[in-house]
Amino acid sequence: MLRENQERPPAYLEERVLYARNKFLSTSKPAVTGGKPITEELAIELRMTSFGTAACPPRGEWIHSPLVLRAPDQPLAYGLAAPRNSTRSLLSGLQAHLIKWLLFDSRPMTKDNKSTEPPESYLRPSDERQEEALWRACSEVIWRCGGGFNSQNPPETKVTVALPTGKTYVQHSAQYYQDGVTEKLHLFEFNKLEDLQIFIKRYLYVFLLDEGAGALLMLYAAVLSRGCENIIKDLDGKLNYLVSTQVEGSINVTMLVLTGRATPYLHNGVMYVGDEDHYAMPQFGVLFRSLVGLLVWYGSDDNGSGQLTKQHPGSRLKTPALPIWVTCCSGHYGVLFNTNRELLRNYHAERRFDIYYYTCGGCHVVLNVDTRSHEDVAGSLRSDDISATPLEKLIHTKWQDAKITWTGTVPHIGESPK
Repeated sequence: MLRENQERPPAYLEERVLYARNKFLSTSKPAVTGGKPITEELAIELRMTSFGTAACPPRGEWIHSPLVLRAPDQPLAYGLAAPRNSTRSLLSGLQAHLIKWLLFDSRPMTKDNKSTEPPESYLRPSDERQEEALWRACSEVIWRCGGGFNSQNPPETKVTVALPTGKTYVQHSAQYYQDGVTEKLHLFEFNKLEDLQIFIKRYLYVFLLDEGAGALLMLYAAVLSRGCENIIKDLDGKLNYLVSTQVEGSINVTMLVLTGRATPYLHNGVMYVGDEDHYAMPQFGVLFRSLVGLLVWYGSDDNGSGQLTKQHPGSRLKTPALPIWVTCCSGHYGVLFNTNRELLRNYHAERRFDIYYYTCGGCHVVLNVDTRSHEDVAGSLRSDDISATPLEKLIHTKWQDAKITWTGTVPHIGESPK
């Protein structure tokens, strides 16, 4: 069994044992067959694009971080679980898509757009619904990286998924250091979302195997589907590779998961930046309103997000189509969400509401956000209040001057370690 040993929440929220999908170990698993073996050229390019070098192995957590779901039918059954490491920026984006499917995509609605069951009941999925949520979330992320969902008339979408086999296709050399995964990959291409979903569902166990590389396989699928050359173009010279050295990973990885592009720019649309000595050059930000949003609070001059300069999300990230946000709070990644689909479309709903906060480390709290005027309420927190916690300051980047009330003990979400 996997055990959490980092980012401890309060005792009443702590879940010490992570739920490994052991049923996959006791049932028949289809062997990975078909596809095309990886070439040495592609293996080097994939490692260079993702980690900056092929001559050294990736950080160990990428090789040994499976996708882990918590125990079904429990309060946190909707959550992925993982220790604090550089896979968090990817897993938090995937977590947001899991919540999206459970809360909104899978819920039957009445004619007046109301749920037939209390929304909280969908946050305690059975193991079957957990698995469906996961393979659908993985498929959606990969499909978006291949260009799907990103415009009204998208070009032909083609995505690539890479799964390891028992055979090694790239030998150890001065140019390539074997990592136990990349050199064993078979590549599978899809141009229909339904075919991709069937494939991910069939081989979901590969992403979930204990001590497996589920997080790395998701990263590789995103990179291959976007294209290594396009990833480098997305980074626009701000970084030379995708995964930064930050403790919980790069916000560029999160942007790839949310928007299908690894852009370091969080503003809306395209901005032209130049000066009197240089031609104005385009910086491509968020081209379409995101289904899932992003909120960022840096907290200090030491940028914890993996970006060289501080970028603040535009409205296409701060006001997404659905009330779900990946959060980067002083370099710590989590997810904020509300169960009301109409929250961001209804002024009255947004006046006072509860919002959930979850991290893959097991921290889970509920906060009440009150955006009504509080001039007559003593002690209400303003966005510049030095007594506000980092998470409250992050929430204030979306709802400035809102009064925030915690349910239960306030967890520690501090600065990133130096």
